[in-house]
Amino acid sequence: MMKLDAPKLSSHLIEGVWQEPEDHSVELENIIITNQQLDGQSFSRFRAANVVLKGCSLQGCNIDSLDLLDVRLEHCDLSNAKLSRSSIHRVEFVNCKLVGTELTRSSIGTTQFLLSNLILSNFGESKLEKTLFTDSLLQDADFFNCKLKKVSYEQCKLDAVNFDGTSLKEVDMSSSEFSSLTVAIEHLKGCKVSRYQAMQFASLLGLVIKD
Repeated sequence: MMKLDAPKLSSHLIEGVWQEPEDHSVELENIIITNQQLDGQSFSRFRAANVVLKGCSLQGCNIDSLDLLDVRLEHCDLSNAKLSRSSIHRVEFVNCKLVGTELTRSSIGTTQFLLSNLILSNFGESKLEKTLFTDSLLQDADFFNCKLKKVSYEQCKLDAVNFDGTSLKEVDMSSSEFSSLTVAIEHLKGCKVSRYQAMQFASLLGLVIKD
């Protein structure tokens, strides 16, 4: 299992009160925000550092510039949010919903998605480094033309995930499940798979395997 540095969170965070921004620009630091409902809102900038978000909902939000550093999100809902060009580093998504979430052209590093639902999420043209997906649903997720470095999918559901244009070198999906993937054969070199998955890929290539 890949080890990641956890978010560097202060042990003295205090419960914060959400202040409605006047200029659609949000700046959060050194606080805990709980059960905040922001569905459908638009923000020109949303920056959070040394922050915990619990039970917050940002469904359908449109954020032009999302910048998360040393943040933990617990039981948050970001479904159908438009978060392109985000910067997400040393972040944990725990029991979160990101169904249909758009994270295209983003920079994501030292980040874990744990027990989360990312069905139909879109990471197209993003850079992911030291990123761990654990016990999460990723069916029909899109990683088109991404740069993946030290990315691991552990005990995930990956059926119909699109890796078109993306090299899977240094990617570990050996403990995950899928019946089909979209990926070019030349991009499989260096991908870590189980023996059963190797047979699946061979079948997808039209090979007939005989004992």
